[in-house]
Amino acid sequence: MSDNLRAWQRAALTKYLTEKPQDFLAVATPGAGKTTFALRVATELTGNRTVDRVIVVVPTEHLKVQWAESAARVGLSLDHEFSNSSGVVHPKYHGIVVTYAQVAMHPYKHYSIATAKRTLVILDEIHHGGDAKSWGDGIRTAYCDAERRLALTGTPFRSDDAAIPFVRYDEDGEGHLVSQSDHTYGYSDALRDGVVRPVVFLAYSGEARWRTSAGEEFAARLGEPLNAEQTTRAWQTALDPRGEWIPAVLQAAHIRLRQLRESIPDAGGLVIATNKTTARAYAKILESLSSTPVAVILSDEPGASERIAEFSASADEWMVAVRMVSEGVDVPRLAVGVYATSSSTPLFFAQAIGRFVRKRAEGETASVFLPSVPVLLDLAAKLETSRDHVLGKPDRPKEGWDDELLADANKRKDEKDELKTFESLGAEAELDSLIYDGSTYGTGAFTGSAEEADYLGLPGLLDAEQMRALLRQRQAEQVEARAEEDRKRKEAEEQARQSAGNQQATARVASQEIPQLRKELNALVSIMASRTGRPHGAIHTEARKACGGPPTAMCTAEQLRDRIAYLRQW
Repeated sequence: MSDNLRAWQRAALTKYLTEKPQDFLAVATPGAGKTTFALRVATELTGNRTVDRVIVVVPTEHLKVQWAESAARVGLSLDHEFSNSSGVVHPKYHGIVVTYAQVAMHPYKHYSIATAKRTLVILDEIHHGGDAKSWGDGIRTAYCDAERRLALTGTPFRSDDAAIPFVRYDEDGEGHLVSQSDHTYGYSDALRDGVVRPVVFLAYSGEARWRTSAGEEFAARLGEPLNAEQTTRAWQTALDPRGEWIPAVLQAAHIRLRQLRESIPDAGGLVIATNKTTARAYAKILESLSSTPVAVILSDEPGASERIAEFSASADEWMVAVRMVSEGVDVPRLAVGVYATSSSTPLFFAQAIGRFVRKRAEGETASVFLPSVPVLLDLAAKLETSRDHVLGKPDRPKEGWDDELLADANKRKDEKDELKTFESLGAEAELDSLIYDGSTYGTGAFTGSAEEADYLGLPGLLDAEQMRALLRQRQAEQVEARAEEDRKRKEAEEQARQSAGNQQATARVASQEIPQLRKELNALVSIMASRTGRPHGAIHTEARKACGGPPTAMCTAEQLRDRIAYLRQW
């Protein structure tokens, strides 16, 4: 019964076959093998004649093809070209693969199909079927009387209060209803078992500048504590392909990819863009860096599945995709990602990062580059934390719901992108911090610095514990090196002051001093970030508020000395 199954799949299958439930929710992190588990359930139930038909429901057109191909490998023939217009399942097939949208359009037709024979319905990524939504209403109507229902997800939560059909909710004792899974296998479990790759996040900060429609100009450091509007504008300014931030980050990501390909020759990279315009612009930047063609995948437009399959089978370096298409991208060789979108819901982030965790060989690691924005840094730090869907939370956000994100990502290619109400003036990119295993490791915050090169050159083949040990070692070495450099600089400054015999010499020392002071300030911030776990941007902001003055890049030597003195008091 359980040959060739992973331990979690074997345990879940045993529980399923023993309890024989009508509804079963299996939660497993992306890359853990949900499809393999579900198809094993299907072959067991069809083999013992518990069911005579299998229906798989998926979020995107591309996943229909993937499921049909996977089913064929275990002897199940599923029709992924089934159409609502025919409404007939050909006798040569064991069943069909359809999308949630197909079911929502004609739920009673799909009800007839699911009840004409004893049917197992596999609901892939069930979190998309929120009740009181068209998809949720559709599947509830279509499959309410199915013989068996097997729900799958790697992210068992939503950003709204819409209950997920066929999922059990229990009271948590605080007035909330919490979704209950029948078997859970989270990312931390899979990482411990060596089933998925460890993911290293490289967060890039930098000064962002923009001009409003009223002509006012603003500047802020990406990642500083800002209000919602300022955060959004600084974030979108960084992602503007006409600026300096995104080209610098793409170049760093390309360096990391090339380094990984020394040990993983076919390692690939994925850039997740917000819309078709930026996707094509990012692709042009990558074309100037890459030695192979850059694939551009625009949601579910015609030919998208074929282009994803072609990229997956090739050894090409880069693919650029638009937002939620990432959920339908199953390319196991993806090892480097660039999160170049302003989407920030936990569901979208988890699904996006899930594209990079699929493991093929021992020791493979993945690297994801992202803007140093507090909400993303928090999501990255909590990657290993299990989440459930909670109903009734008073602070539930009322915008950015995941179904709306999916609908936006699946826009037709001729639809217009959202118009911006401000003009990006530019943003510089600085490696701000590295996040791994819930811990934040400070860097030098200088693009092109030795620290950045050190992190971009991390070995491509390390298991989770080796990665953790190496990062701690490098952090300790960098803190020690900066302390020694700080001591030598102070000695040199003291000697310079003592030898300065006139005003011209003093001015010359001052002009040379500013870059050193900036470096000292960033070193102090990095050390404090390492000790406290706070983002670099937050520490810079506190020093600026306490001492006054402009952004770091515009400070005089005296202003920099004031901030250094303030931080040394901590």
